[in-house]
Amino acid sequence: MTITPLMPVYPRCGVRPVRGEGCYLIGERGERYLDFAAGIAVNALGHSNEHFIKAVQDQVATLMHVSNLYGSPQGEALAQCIVDNSFADTVFFTNSGVEAIECAIKTARRYHDVNGNPERYKLITFKNAFHGRSLGAISATDQPKMRDGFEPLLPGFNYARFNDLEGALALIDDETAGFLVETVQGEGGMTAGTPEFIQGLRKACDEHGLLLILDEIQCGYGRTGKMWAYEHYGITPDIMTVAKGIGNGFPLGACLATEEAAKGMVIGTHGSTYGGNPLAMAAGQAVLDVMLEPGFLDHVTAMGDRLRAAFEQLIPNHDTLFEEIRGKGLMLGIKMKEPAVSRDFVAHLRDNHGLLTVAAGENVFRVLPPLVIEESHIAECIERLSEGARTYAAATQAA
Repeated sequence: MTITPLMPVYPRCGVRPVRGEGCYLIGERGERYLDFAAGIAVNALGHSNEHFIKAVQDQVATLMHVSNLYGSPQGEALAQCIVDNSFADTVFFTNSGVEAIECAIKTARRYHDVNGNPERYKLITFKNAFHGRSLGAISATDQPKMRDGFEPLLPGFNYARFNDLEGALALIDDETAGFLVETVQGEGGMTAGTPEFIQGLRKACDEHGLLLILDEIQCGYGRTGKMWAYEHYGITPDIMTVAKGIGNGFPLGACLATEEAAKGMVIGTHGSTYGGNPLAMAAGQAVLDVMLEPGFLDHVTAMGDRLRAAFEQLIPNHDTLFEEIRGKGLMLGIKMKEPAVSRDFVAHLRDNHGLLTVAAGENVFRVLPPLVIEESHIAECIERLSEGARTYAAATQAA
């Protein structure tokens, strides 16, 4: 037998974490890594947060799972907390971001169906997007690397260039249900939507009776310095997907919607065996307990500003490698100049300098630290990144 027990769909590296402490991961040989990847924006509170651990342990000892056929005091409480702190009127809890995307797509189609317009089923989505790896989610992307070998895909999607408002509006027709867009693209290259673009999509939805679906799976939950990235734009969506930071590592996602947008989601239209079970709700509530404390988001903003400023000082010292900084808050990316390759540079930082980052599209590497980082972590990151850039450039020239 040649196949590995773990299905070989990941290019796993040599880092093998067994423990986490705050902003650090510790490998099985005791090696320490500064974790500025945070599980790809998942470990918002860092590793081994005491409040989070206690909440999850207490819930494990009390009640882990019951069917959604029964009442959910824990789910009702967390949903109300999210509703109180967002645009939404209602929440469906899932186990992952991609499940939240599937719920959002169904919610949009169902909305138009109950309004007597079943022909309005198509969503306009955007190039370089990443919404997950289910058949529905890869159908909503225009990336061959996600789609190859899985066709035929789900019909009902048209694709425009991100931040091209005119191009997106030109795709609206009698079959359009709405737009599905990341407020800040993550995997696609850490590109934030321009105010004109995001606000223009909202205006078009209002004018044409369409739904604006925001994918904030990576950029939501405090990552940009505000609770939700849409707050930077002065608009609200009709439907929004969240995950990653919502559970601090516990598998959890959610689809948020207004009462109007969710009007078609009645009994029998959707469901989940595990979604919203008591253990997941304890994890989600513990995260919000911390994030909603006075000063938490101000700290994220301050650290994001400090990290960006440090990158801006760093780039001129390595201008043969680095081109520009992208993103918002603690969702930042650095675009590299060719022939440097961001994926190779991420591996170099990891293997030689103990700094964990994440590759993205458009030759960008992502810097996604826990939201609880301090000045000392930023200084350590810059030191390791600067030394990594120096040694990478030297190795590249030698080759």
